[in-house]
Amino acid sequence: MASQFLFFFLISSFFPVLATREDQGFVRSLDQKPLGLKKEKLSHFRFYWHDIVSGRNPSAVLVVLPSSNTSTGFGLVSMIDDPLTLKPSLNSRLVGRAQGLYASAAQKELGLLMVMNFAFIEGKYNGSTISVLGRNAVFSAVREMPVIGGSGLFRFARGYVQARTHTFDIKTGDATVEYNVYVLHY
Repeated sequence: MASQFLFFFLISSFFPVLATREDQGFVRSLDQKPLGLKKEKLSHFRFYWHDIVSGRNPSAVLVVLPSSNTSTGFGLVSMIDDPLTLKPSLNSRLVGRAQGLYASAAQKELGLLMVMNFAFIEGKYNGSTISVLGRNAVFSAVREMPVIGGSGLFRFARGYVQARTHTFDIKTGDATVEYNVYVLHY
């Protein structure tokens, strides 16, 4: 009995070693310095997102119509290339663009699925992006969505955004939304 236990113990302790060696074929630990990763920092960005659906040059274009039997627009999908400005005025300094899509993803209330990159064009952040993916309950005073990554100076980014509607024109559908972005990055 003791010999069977010893045999079982030796065999079971050998299997994790085999599994570990198999894993090493596709993963390895890396030094962060050659990737340019230094000390992680927390940054706060504040800008205004302009969703323009009216006029001759809209920044949001409907690509999928909602079902006709929905009061929430469930199924609607719009592609966006929305300006991001420093102040609420559309004529304010342009710091980037929100590029992606939003879709009406709720059947009982107005809830949007937001998928967008904040593509910056200003200063040292020019060419860098912050990626956001989350739910936007547009009638809530403050909406929170996760930052799921980024590129350039925002590689390995994580954090969250808070969105607050600044203005909404019910006749045109145009909206200006204040975004506060809290992002951990290197």
